[in-house]
Amino acid sequence: MCVRPDKEDRQTAMLLSPQDADLFFELHRALMFFVNQRLNVLGREFANPDAFSHVPAEERFEVRDAFLRDIGLIDRFVEQNPFQMSEDKLAIVQSWRDLVAGNFYLYRELKKYTVFLSSAKDPIAYGVTALTETFDELAGPYRPILVDTVLMPFKDMVVYDGLLGIAGPRITFGPGIRRMLNETYRQAKDRFGIVTSLPVSPKPVTSEEDRLPKRPAGSRTKAKSPAESANTTSAIVALTDQFCREQLNEEYAVVCRKLAERLSRKRPSPLMTGKPNAWAAAIVRTIGWVNFLGDPSQTPYMKLADIGPAFGVGDSTCQAKSTTIRKMLDVCQLDVEWTLPSLMDANPTAWLVQLDGLIVDVRDCSREVQEAAFAEGLIPYIPSEGPTR
Repeated sequence: MCVRPDKEDRQTAMLLSPQDADLFFELHRALMFFVNQRLNVLGREFANPDAFSHVPAEERFEVRDAFLRDIGLIDRFVEQNPFQMSEDKLAIVQSWRDLVAGNFYLYRELKKYTVFLSSAKDPIAYGVTALTETFDELAGPYRPILVDTVLMPFKDMVVYDGLLGIAGPRITFGPGIRRMLNETYRQAKDRFGIVTSLPVSPKPVTSEEDRLPKRPAGSRTKAKSPAESANTTSAIVALTDQFCREQLNEEYAVVCRKLAERLSRKRPSPLMTGKPNAWAAAIVRTIGWVNFLGDPSQTPYMKLADIGPAFGVGDSTCQAKSTTIRKMLDVCQLDVEWTLPSLMDANPTAWLVQLDGLIVDVRDCSREVQEAAFAEGLIPYIPSEGPTR
């Protein structure tokens, strides 16, 4: 499960420019005004599109839903051109026949857009540009969350229609569902990349997924031998072990060791570049971030900004490498895989599972359900037996 990241991890996807936002709303209001006129959805007339735009959101949803049942109204709007729009503006409205409506997982913030993952059988990942407010402001900062909206083409971008409904209760997802969504996301990218224009191109498009920096053409980096790689990892683990045992506790030492070993198995491993003490600091910071080490109510407690200097590393370097780790392994706060064992019972994300289409706390379910969830790797252990099983 992903919960709200701290400030150092936030990415704010781009908004439309004020000029483009004004244009989009001008065209969309005119179309929805036209729809209400033709279908009499709300049972009353409005003086103009601006007057219509001030109706409550629930009524605008009604008009939008009626429009989706008859998108041929776009053709009539373009033919009649009731507001004497230019050809360029009419072309934008005409392009809206390629809209995509339904439920989407508001999945991930990237630098240029927000990823919306369709909930259809054959998923598609859309890169959606927000209008005048970020999706954090509209739907909250928690990811993923299921929303109901309409995606529309606009000037070589994908935007939404200004109406964003939360599909069902505002709830976040447990580790099993999160793993499923991660796999769905990978499948979607394999099929079409991240779609940033509509209609969907049959050819894969370039993804804006965050990656490690590429080496300049022609440059070479000498690969380390297995023995050198093992020695580097051992040096990092020795540093994290010593720090955790002196400043934190043995639990932190064990989980940091697990993270170092996971990073060492990546190909290429980031640990093979840079200084061991910098990576050791970043590993401790990452695990501390997951477990709210910087919260004074926690025991042990330590400011995250103090970790880097304790290893002889600048805080900005430590923070940057920690961010790299979190992106590389998709680590979130309260991430079950990196939660300290002593905090697992108090971690609500560890126990949420989907049962018959509903999100439930498995601790409230029967023993049979708990055993099935444990067997499938959806929960860390049987609640009544603890982590020693």
